[in-house]
Amino acid sequence: MNNGKNLKAVAYGEVLWDVFANEKKIGGAPLNVALRMKTLGCEVAMISCVGNDEDGKAIKEQVKELGLETDTIVVSEDFPTGLVNVTLNERGSATYEISYPSAWDKIELNALAKTTVKEADVLIYGSLVCRDNVSRNALEELLQNDVYKVFDVNLRKPHYTYEILNQLMQAADFIKFNDEELLEIAKAMNSPFESLEDNMAFIKDKTKATAMCVTKGKHGALLLWEGKIYENGGYPIEVADTVGAGDSFLAALITSLLTGKEPQNSIDFACAVGALVAEAPGANPEVPNSKIENLMAVIKI
Repeated sequence: MNNGKNLKAVAYGEVLWDVFANEKKIGGAPLNVALRMKTLGCEVAMISCVGNDEDGKAIKEQVKELGLETDTIVVSEDFPTGLVNVTLNERGSATYEISYPSAWDKIELNALAKTTVKEADVLIYGSLVCRDNVSRNALEELLQNDVYKVFDVNLRKPHYTYEILNQLMQAADFIKFNDEELLEIAKAMNSPFESLEDNMAFIKDKTKATAMCVTKGKHGALLLWEGKIYENGGYPIEVADTVGAGDSFLAALITSLLTGKEPQNSIDFACAVGALVAEAPGANPEVPNSKIENLMAVIKI
């Protein structure tokens, strides 16, 4: 279902360990997107940096086992592999304490990384990786390539400025927000509007992006595609935790849209994938096609 075969994707940004109360799991929004796209049949490479430490070796081993290109994950002798302390509230919503500096703040592009992006169909990047000039400069170099660019807004205070966010939006063909991020950024851009739909149109007019989506938690998501708004109202699930749900949503949505699937089917599929990830612990649980199809068959909230 929604097979991404022959779609070549590159994710750029943080790879790290999400540290929970009783365990730690590999994560980082770009890596979560990459891993989900791989399960959907895409050919995926991850460009990042880990430390020359046990955590870094373990990430590269796990990522390789999961089928991603890892020679584009460089190893730093000077900075440790990234760690994020994740705290979940009673509803499963996460807050994050992100260590700095981490190896992924200091990404340097090797020849393979540059070539891989040139040959890719889509480049996915986020805002968090731009908190450090080294990784931001490397991203700016990659954004010069003629490739479909997907910007995954990921606001983590204090790790962003509106000036940099605007630059990242101007480079994008497709932008993904959650509802709070959309309203915050639109307000900073002096939007006079209050509704999500109006603010999506406002940002589209202010940037070069031709498409965007906005996630609304349990209430589903909106998609602006080829000038038309599509909506999914969400699926009824019990949330275990929200870590990685938005990343898998984006992976499913982009894979569907760029392989020619109909927009309404694409947003329905993406919301089902995101919901099933929220229903299971951690950012990258297995999500069988049978579960996706069963959830899509139920009446939406």
